[in-house]
Amino acid sequence: MNYTKYHFTISPLEPFREILVAELGLLEFESFEDTENGLKAYIQTEVKPANLIEEVQILNSPEVSISVEVTDLETKNWNAIWESSFEPIYIGEKCAVRAEFHPEKPVDYDIVITPKMAFGTGHHATTYMILKLILEDEFKQLNGLDMGCGTGVLGILALMKDAHQVDFIDIDDWCIDNTEENLDRNQLTGICTQGDAQTIKSNYDFIFANINRNILLDDMPTYVRHLNQNGNIYFSGFYQEDLDQIINRADELGLTYVKHLLKDDWCAAKFELSS
Repeated sequence: MNYTKYHFTISPLEPFREILVAELGLLEFESFEDTENGLKAYIQTEVKPANLIEEVQILNSPEVSISVEVTDLETKNWNAIWESSFEPIYIGEKCAVRAEFHPEKPVDYDIVITPKMAFGTGHHATTYMILKLILEDEFKQLNGLDMGCGTGVLGILALMKDAHQVDFIDIDDWCIDNTEENLDRNQLTGICTQGDAQTIKSNYDFIFANINRNILLDDMPTYVRHLNQNGNIYFSGFYQEDLDQIINRADELGLTYVKHLLKDDWCAAKFELSS
């Protein structure tokens, strides 16, 4: 599967970077990376917009100057870039996410992955924060779902914390392949399925959903239907300014807000389905 990278240079940077991300999120852009002067956004090449200027209003605003460089990335080129730049992630002395070519360090949970194009290596603030939330909680003998799994690192950490079973779902077949590879590399097993929220069939004690604000709001009713009483759900992929909207939607569906974390303007939040 091929991707296209949009590298935006934005002046002034704030608040227009967040506005741009919000508008791109309404299209089919899958992941974003903040840069010193702007933003990198990635979308599958086959669904990239025909005319970005017409579809993204902020690009026409007189209040901001935004330029963009567009690059089509073949999968093999993406992987080469990713692997060459991949740095291990350490969450205190508790957890590491690293490639096999990085030296092993003494941590409680050592996650070894093949750093391919799949989102979710821990470099992104949202993944990092959910990993932190997972480290705080108990998962022994619980069944869970890693929705929009990317590389599968969230579900992998839950399995390392003695979860009974974790299912992995992602709309991207490349992510499913990479998750299966990473499970095998860490000597773990899980059920991996390509699809969206409508693919969910089982009920779970916990659900991880690190996607984006719009998909979370749209699919939250489905997640709640498949969450057991007293189960926990962990959301991320949205900005701090979106937290109230996420909390309000969750409250409408019977979820109770527990806590949230912030990192680089991104937010992760934990909710419980109280009995």
